[in-house]
Amino acid sequence: MINEFKDFIAKGNVMDMAVGIIIGAAFTAIVGSLVADLINPLISLFMGGVDFSGLFVLLGDGEYASIDAADEAGAAVFAYGRFIMAIINFLIIAFVVFMLVKAVNKAKGPEPEAAPEAPAGPTQEELLAEILVELKK
Repeated sequence: MINEFKDFIAKGNVMDMAVGIIIGAAFTAIVGSLVADLINPLISLFMGGVDFSGLFVLLGDGEYASIDAADEAGAAVFAYGRFIMAIINFLIIAFVVFMLVKAVNKAKGPEPEAAPEAPAGPTQEELLAEILVELKK
């Protein structure tokens, strides 16, 4: 069983996956910083200073100046602003990943063209028709 495990770990696709996960985690930190530190402030600037992540509806009694104060007090909140920011972050990250994959595919070069297909042989009906003709002779 140990040898099977060693063989499994030594396979190239497992190692490739591990490297991909590590690079993906580092890439997530970079894109997260891009979104939080550069893009969100620009969105806020164009939206008149609105920070979506601070938008919430209190689901109980009391008044809180910010969502952080409500969270700290343990109040139930409907944090729709955080959801909006999660959607914006997802769209930006998905676009960046799309552009990265597109650039990598372009760097690889064009896909090799598939070899032309060989002409198809006669169909079953054509073969049966030929056999019928030969039998009639």
